[in-house]
Amino acid sequence: MAESSEGEEEEGKLTVGNQVLMVEDDLREMGKNAAWSVSSWKSGNGVSYLRDDNLDTYWQSDGAQPHSVNIQFQKKVKLQLVVLYVDFKLDESYTPSKISIRAGDGFHNLKDIKTVELDKPRGWIHISLSGNDARETFVNTFMLQISVLSNHLNGRDTHVRQIKLYGPRPNPIPHQPFQFTSREFITYASIR
Repeated sequence: MAESSEGEEEEGKLTVGNQVLMVEDDLREMGKNAAWSVSSWKSGNGVSYLRDDNLDTYWQSDGAQPHSVNIQFQKKVKLQLVVLYVDFKLDESYTPSKISIRAGDGFHNLKDIKTVELDKPRGWIHISLSGNDARETFVNTFMLQISVLSNHLNGRDTHVRQIKLYGPRPNPIPHQPFQFTSREFITYASIR
């Protein structure tokens, strides 16, 4: 199992991210199942650059804040973790400093579920969507909206280099009260 690092927190602000993306083995990437859109973009820096797995490219917004990334799913999904790659050293005033995450069935009923302040972040920033209650480990939603409320140095437009969404892996064996975690157990879990 790979370790998940949340970065250092100072007074509620995320400051340091990992340069290498690491998430727990029991999570799977859910962003490939969604339709992605953004509130605005500069020509040549559109929404496709958020998902191209290239840290040298980025989405650049164009216009007044807040800037939003809208992620819509065809069916309700369980989301547990949002991971962003931002780099203050490269992007300076284009780097987000305050991010809000909202969830709902569509644009008409989005509710704030998490607001995060970033202090000169550099690397992969992990934002857990779990609630304060230990039983709230994920968000069950049709739509997630990530809004950049402000940037460092009072910047107007924003750069986000990558966004990944993770949800829990489903139990591979239905009606089984426990989950097999290794490939070897899963291989011998059913009779052919």
